[in-house]
Amino acid sequence: MTLLAPEKLAPPGRGPRGRRARKAAEWEARTRVVGEKLAQVSARPAAQVLQDLHARHNGLKYSDVTERQERFGPNTVAHEKAPSWGIQLAKAFANPFIAVLVLLAAVMYVQDPEDPGVVILSVMVGISGLLRFWQEFRSGRAADALSELVTTTCAVQRRAGRSSLPTTLEVPMDQVVPGDLVKLAAGDLVPADLRLIAAKDLMVGQAALSGESLPVAKDDIRGDDRGQRATADPVEAGNLCLMGTSVTSGTATGVVVATGVDTYFGSMAGSLVGDRPQTNFDHGVRRVSFLLIRFMLVMVPAVFAVNGLTKGDWKGAFEFGVAVAVGLTPEMLPMVVSANLARGAVAMSRRKVVVKRLNAIQNLGAMDVLCTDKTGTLTEDRVVLDRCVDVHGREDTEVLEYAYLNSHFQTGLRNLLDQAVIDRMHEAEEVVVDARFEPVDEIPFDFARRRMSVVLRRNTLAGAESRPEHIMITKGAVEDVLDLCTHVRDRGEQVALTGQLRWHVSRIAEEHHQQGLRVLAVATRTMDEPRDVYGVADEDRLVLIGFLAFLDPPKADAATALRGLADQGIAVKVITGDHALVAARICADVGLTVGDVVTGPDLDGLPDAELRELAARTTVFAKVTPVQKARLVRALQADGRTVGFLGDGVNDSAALRDADVGISVDTAVDIAKESADIILLEKNLTVLGDGVSQGRTTFGNTIKYLKMTASSNFGNVFSVLVASAFIPFPPMLAIHLLIQNLVYDISQLATPWDRMDPEYLRKPRNWDARGIGRFMVTIGPISSVFDIAMFLIMWNLFGADNEAHQALFQSGWFIEGLLSQTLIIHMIRTRKIPFLQSRASWPVMVMTGLAMATGLFLPFSPLAAGLGMVALPMSYFPWLIAVLFSYCALTQWVKTWYVRRFHSWL
Repeated sequence: MTLLAPEKLAPPGRGPRGRRARKAAEWEARTRVVGEKLAQVSARPAAQVLQDLHARHNGLKYSDVTERQERFGPNTVAHEKAPSWGIQLAKAFANPFIAVLVLLAAVMYVQDPEDPGVVILSVMVGISGLLRFWQEFRSGRAADALSELVTTTCAVQRRAGRSSLPTTLEVPMDQVVPGDLVKLAAGDLVPADLRLIAAKDLMVGQAALSGESLPVAKDDIRGDDRGQRATADPVEAGNLCLMGTSVTSGTATGVVVATGVDTYFGSMAGSLVGDRPQTNFDHGVRRVSFLLIRFMLVMVPAVFAVNGLTKGDWKGAFEFGVAVAVGLTPEMLPMVVSANLARGAVAMSRRKVVVKRLNAIQNLGAMDVLCTDKTGTLTEDRVVLDRCVDVHGREDTEVLEYAYLNSHFQTGLRNLLDQAVIDRMHEAEEVVVDARFEPVDEIPFDFARRRMSVVLRRNTLAGAESRPEHIMITKGAVEDVLDLCTHVRDRGEQVALTGQLRWHVSRIAEEHHQQGLRVLAVATRTMDEPRDVYGVADEDRLVLIGFLAFLDPPKADAATALRGLADQGIAVKVITGDHALVAARICADVGLTVGDVVTGPDLDGLPDAELRELAARTTVFAKVTPVQKARLVRALQADGRTVGFLGDGVNDSAALRDADVGISVDTAVDIAKESADIILLEKNLTVLGDGVSQGRTTFGNTIKYLKMTASSNFGNVFSVLVASAFIPFPPMLAIHLLIQNLVYDISQLATPWDRMDPEYLRKPRNWDARGIGRFMVTIGPISSVFDIAMFLIMWNLFGADNEAHQALFQSGWFIEGLLSQTLIIHMIRTRKIPFLQSRASWPVMVMTGLAMATGLFLPFSPLAAGLGMVALPMSYFPWLIAVLFSYCALTQWVKTWYVRRFHSWL
């Protein structure tokens, strides 16, 4: 049976985070359990592991495979299932404003099935929900297309019946079972968690799990046999290969100890299934929605009661109350938000960005902390030879020449370090160096010696009498090579390696290591007795030439991109599984202020309060586990930050899901792409900066609509409340309110195409329900002042002081109310002086112009009689212009005061 059979974990207690927190805690505990069991497997001899799995060195029998497939199931991990189109459609309509509109439409239908308001509200609801559904459905399909991969197979050794002769088969990865013997070669994906039983020159890339850019060496030796302590982290175990990693060089055979959800990979993937946590956007929309609904619950009953008591017509008062409720509801909000988000998604798609979840666009604009991995984001995700230095740390081309000879003439599979050395040489120099030498023998690399040597014949000039000399060139780990050296080369001379000089040379190597570089030593020896075959014993009495220092270099544009994010008010925190020294070096090179680097072990057992404080002040986290990454994201969120996370590995998936906006790339592992909200087709921070600006523009236009609508509608309803108390007839018919609201809302449909002032885009933006409420009660009553002024003008100057002239009164107020509402769009859209210092986009100008023209036309149109309106005298319009001009002037003055008082506008 599998060594990693899942244990039944005790469910965590009920906490404030609810079901999602309990599920996360359960899977974090499962990951720890799996890690502990893998550590136990690593500590056992290979023969004992095979015995525990009831497996043999020549593979499982086919009958055993069938039985185990039935018992353990397919070798697949948990994936987030895409919801059906029906569920997506239902979620698109799950909005509190839509619920209010549906309720109001139902009330209106019960009162009068032929009421045109029912049709108007139904169309608003339908367009809003369908627009959101279509965009998310289309984006989801595009993201799914990125995730589709061809079926991957692996080489498995099995045997038929009682035969002891094994057969190597290529089988789909999902058919691998515990106890299978898997053959690995360069380029293979590791199909399950394996305990190695044989390995040769095996190098494994573990970036998807650990974040380390360089491949690591693996073998079949237990840690204690190697003289090392057992590790609790299965990723660091030298004799384990885990699902989700890949072989970069060498060959190996391993026995499967766990498959599917029981693997280390699978234990982390399981945390991604289920409801996603509520993001900053979700919380903001909910707070704003219920703020406006609370205002409605106060104002509508007040209007209903005042009209009923003063007019005595309770039925009419009820109809008017319903119309006021519609007027107070920002019914176009779902549509405007959807249009904003859809337009943002289209704009971002042109920049090679796939938006999976529309809400993520606004979260991107609100983001004030970006947590990112290092490899491939800040670095180029490739190994380069950074420098070649002599024993004193000076640049020396001779070191490169010797290193090139070692890498070029070896016959084994070159690793990334060898290729980096070869790439550093110029083609012309390669030709010259190659012509001077030819290979004689080599001593291959092994993990016990941690070095490899080649023996070359130095070609002499034609006709020379001297016998060609053989030279050995050794390249490997600093300590192992240095132990074999008796001399060093210093300025072309061989100098004895004294104790003091040995300390000095070691310090040079350590200084480069402290800079986050991977250091190898290069040494040579001229052979006393040339022969055809050489062995390990000949690796002696070497002369140290110098050192090679390797690095995954920073991207050329990383520093510029980071400065751009800083200018946008976004703090960048690097959270990586790589070594602390490497992470610190790269971060310093790209211009980040590193400070103290915090490592994963420093986070273990840290209380949440202390973690919040540490996360807030720290820039670089290294050697961090997947669970710790997700915990850091939650700690920053608990500190009130809107957190974005950029990653592409399995080790990033939990953090991607917990972040307010998860960002991945199309080359990421499937689990990371499933967890992300946004997928970049190019892993580039500059693209992210453009996305942030688009997100803030989207958010700003949404807030414009909310503040315009909330303040204008509040002002109108307040005016209705005052007028109802003193005027003997209805100050405005229900149909007038509905038309006014509809025309005003249509004028705002161009809002998603409006531009934002550059100053607005420089800071992260978040939902502020309290700020919207304050704005509404500050700016809204300004319109009431001029509404009441128009009441007095119509009452005293135009004789609309009785029921016989109520149509004139209502028509005059209808025009003034609609035009003032429409003008307020231009007043509110910017903190500057409208038309002079900041002008709206042409779609907004056109739509507001049409809305004002409609308002002026209706009382004079053939529809006027049916709508209860009458034509107004020409003497009305000078007064209208005076009222509107005064309204704009007072609003600008209050706006200036508001900005000084509260340091914000939109």
